[in-house]
Order: sequence, then C-alpha cells, then structure tokens
Amino acid sequence: MAQTEQFMEPAGPGTRVAETDTAIQRMRALRHRWPPGGGGTVFHRAYLRTVGGSPTIGGGGGAHRGGTAQEAASTLEARLAERYLSALSTAAAGGRPPECWRPLLPYRRHPDVRPVQFALAGLHAHVAHDLALAVVDACRTRGCEPAALEGEFERVGDLLALLEERIHDDLMPGAELLTIADPLTHLVSAWSLERAREAAWSAARVLWRLRGLPALAEELRQQTDAGAGLVVRFLLTPSR
Repeated sequence: MAQTEQFMEPAGPGTRVAETDTAIQRMRALRHRWPPGGGGTVFHRAYLRTVGGSPTIGGGGGAHRGGTAQEAASTLEARLAERYLSALSTAAAGGRPPECWRPLLPYRRHPDVRPVQFALAGLHAHVAHDLALAVVDACRTRGCEPAALEGEFERVGDLLALLEERIHDDLMPGAELLTIADPLTHLVSAWSLERAREAAWSAARVLWRLRGLPALAEELRQQTDAGAGLVVRFLLTPSR
C-alpha cells in the first residue's frame, strides 16, 4: 500500500465533528445496498446501530466532556470510521481491500457460519487493523504523539466494547441452542476484545515511531493486516 494510503492527510479543526457525522451518514446510506444476511451486512448493521446511537459520536458528547477532549475523540472516531469505509469502497470498486476484510467483503455467506461469527470477525478486523492506523491518522491530524490520545483511545475502546456486547446480545444463540461442546462456544470464548485493543495500541505506537521510515512502517502494517486476517478466518470457521 502506498504511503499516502497508509496514513491519511490531516483535516482542519473545524471539520472533525462534521467528518464523524458524515461517516455515519455514509454508513447509513450503505445499509440497504447489501444482500440481507451477508457476512458484511451482519457486521455493518451491528456497527451502525452502535455508533449511530452513541452519545460520544459527533457532537453528542459535549454535555459531559471538555471541548478539547471531545474534539480529540471525534478525530479518532472519524478516522476509525474512515478506515472501515475505505475498505468498503475499495471492495465495491473491485479493488483489494486489506487482507483482514477480504473474507467479509464481497459479503459472502457460508450456510454453516453463524451471524455472530461474521459480526465478531468484522469487529476483529476493525480493531486489530483499522484502529492502529486510525490512531496514527488522528495523531497526524492533531499534530500530537499517541500518548496524548490515550484517554480518547480508551473512550473509543468503550464504544467498541458496547458493540461487542450488542453482538453477543443480538446474535449469539440462546443457551437452549448450544452446548458447552458446541464449536461456536469455543470460537466466541477464544476471542478477546481487550487483547485485540492492547495489540492495536502497541502497533499504533510503533507505527508512529516508524513514520519517517515508510518502508518499515508499511512492512509492519502488512504484517498486522496478515495477522488480523488469520484471526478473522479462524473466527469464520464453519460451526457445523
């Protein structure tokens, strides 16, 4: 991937909240364009229901956060959403999205892969690959080190935890349909959002340090993408 694609260009301060709102509107516009029940559709709808109703998205968080903190969070949220939308746009145009998104994006559906698996696979791709790059994008936008965004990273992490909770509540089959030996029980319990977030934060800090060495930074991005793609494929193992 070219350097200009790896790290997005900075945006002016007055555009940040608007960018987040625009990203949500773009996600809403896409929700009816995909076949019902497709792998990408399952994750997209869960994601949109979460970010579209969150008080931290766009301008809704101003009542309980200072302007600077809200602006930083909006920057990171917008950059994270842009990473996801970029993968969608690339796939729709017939290009090659990041490796971690390829099993989901052209929205294929295997009859023995359950919806909760598609949703968790999308969440992993978004956290393990997109989040690290979004932190670097946000640092470039704000002209700061990753450490300055650590609190906002945690707030965005809370939003992702809410998404994981929604996925479990809405898509995980009830106990009456599963046994402790069910492969789906093993797949879901083996994945950890917390560990994925920790790895994303470490990758973001290293990528920021390597920004003056684009070849090494791109090599790390590719390895991060490949590792995320491996876990995505594991999560999409047919459960029957």
